[in-house]
Amino acid sequence: MAKKSKSQLKDLALKRVKDLFSEAEIIFPKNKELANRYIQIARKTAMKVNLKLPRNLKRKFCKHCYSYLVPGKTSRTRIHKSRVTIYCFTCKKYMRFMIKE
Repeated sequence: MAKKSKSQLKDLALKRVKDLFSEAEIIFPKNKELANRYIQIARKTAMKVNLKLPRNLKRKFCKHCYSYLVPGKTSRTRIHKSRVTIYCFTCKKYMRFMIKE
């Protein structure tokens, strides 16, 4: 069996991470803990191959407690002065992102 290159490993990891995020989205209404576990596994998978997560996936989990964020259920999202502020209900911390113009 041939050894896979770094780019092939990153492609496989990105596919796995996207699958885990979609599974977390599907399972969230039934089992919040399992959805959070899927997010943790996705993060660890990305870190193993030094994969930079896409922006849309980065903003779907809390940077402090790594829980899956659903606006209105587990987080509150506000826009103020060209910033998006996300408040996590689980750990009670904020994340702020600049809005690109």
